Amino acid sequence: MKFEQHVSQSQKQTQSQKLVLTQQLQQSLQVLHFSIEELNQFIQAKSMENPLIELKEASYSTGYSKPKNASGKELDTLIQVPDRKESLFEHLLQQIHLNYRDTYLRTLVLFLVEYIDLNGYLKISLEEAQQKTGAEYIQLLDALTLIQRLDPAGVGARNLQECLMLQTERDQLAPNLAYLVLEEYFEAFAERKWEQIAKDIDCTLAEIQQIFDYVQTLTPTPGASYGSTEGLYIIPDLTVRIADDKLIVTNNRQGVPELKFHQQYFDRLKQNKDSEVEHYLNQKMQEFETLQKALIQRGDTVLEVGKYLIEHQQAFFFDEKRPLQPLTMREVADALQIHESTVSRAVNGKYLECDFGIFELKQFFVQKLAMQSGGEIANTAIKEQLRQLINEEDKRKPLSDQKIVDLFQKSGIEISRRTVAKYRDELHIPSSSKRKRYDD
Repeated sequence: MKFEQHVSQSQKQTQSQKLVLTQQLQQSLQVLHFSIEELNQFIQAKSMENPLIELKEASYSTGYSKPKNASGKELDTLIQVPDRKESLFEHLLQQIHLNYRDTYLRTLVLFLVEYIDLNGYLKISLEEAQQKTGAEYIQLLDALTLIQRLDPAGVGARNLQECLMLQTERDQLAPNLAYLVLEEYFEAFAERKWEQIAKDIDCTLAEIQQIFDYVQTLTPTPGASYGSTEGLYIIPDLTVRIADDKLIVTNNRQGVPELKFHQQYFDRLKQNKDSEVEHYLNQKMQEFETLQKALIQRGDTVLEVGKYLIEHQQAFFFDEKRPLQPLTMREVADALQIHESTVSRAVNGKYLECDFGIFELKQFFVQKLAMQSGGEIANTAIKEQLRQLINEEDKRKPLSDQKIVDLFQKSGIEISRRTVAKYRDELHIPSSSKRKRYDD
């Protein structure tokens, strides 16, 4: 049998269109995406690379009193991070060296502390620790007990149950039966099988309810408050003021360092008449001009998008209930004749300041639901009605998701049970079975 193999070669030419982003356009998009804090860091880095860029430091002043929240409390526009915040590891080390003598047991304590995560949980089993240290299990258990006596209460726990038990054990105000319930009936307690627990330990459902309310005050992450990044600078991009019943929107250019061209340095090097130096100067001058144009374009785009948002959401600024109208990024993009991704970049990490608070631009985009009458309603209004329904329900017989759907439909709002469950989760509201209370 004879096999023949035929090989043929051919060349084809195809033509396609591709959008090639120039370096200048890439930088422009990048600058638009940055928050003011990120933008400041970017500009500082660019000024270090380019000797022709001079910076006039940014300042921030609104020209009027501090903003207030809805309840009238003054807000700090600039929230400053401390220079340094003690980490959980440092906090534990300090206590160990202060309270425990230099013994082998303390060596084991120091070993285990290195395996405590940022939330305060021990992330190595005592069996694994045995293999790594060669210590006896009882010695490691004693070392862990010493860690669990340290501050904050709950540190060194190996799971959520132990974390809550450690906090309850050290709290003199904890309900009498709280530790027992957490230790012996943790899963049943979490699943709200309270009738069986009450029967087993001979107590009332009201007492179990009291324990549940107490456990809600405990923290599942005792170490999370150490070394956190709370208090980052928030510098608004836009300022909104009301004058003569009109909204005035201005761009906060003071939040960004002002770029200046270092003319003297340029003129001095220009005198060298060297081709390489001249090429270098032209390159750096072009970088300066590109960055300056990108900054101007960023400010103009954020202002343009912000003005449209504020015009569309005027009721938010005039009505004390702060209602929001349905609005999508696609609608803004179509109205301003720009790409939807440009709108997304223009609102990412951007804030506006008004006389009652500071708000992220993203929150002015609101999804909408259809009504039986043919109109539309914002999902924020739906969520507020949902919250109100649940706040006013009989906690002994909480409303099921289906019952909530029925109530919405009676008021002319078409909504599914799945959507109700989704909005309930977003509002951090538990299901009806977990909202039931057994107070006397």
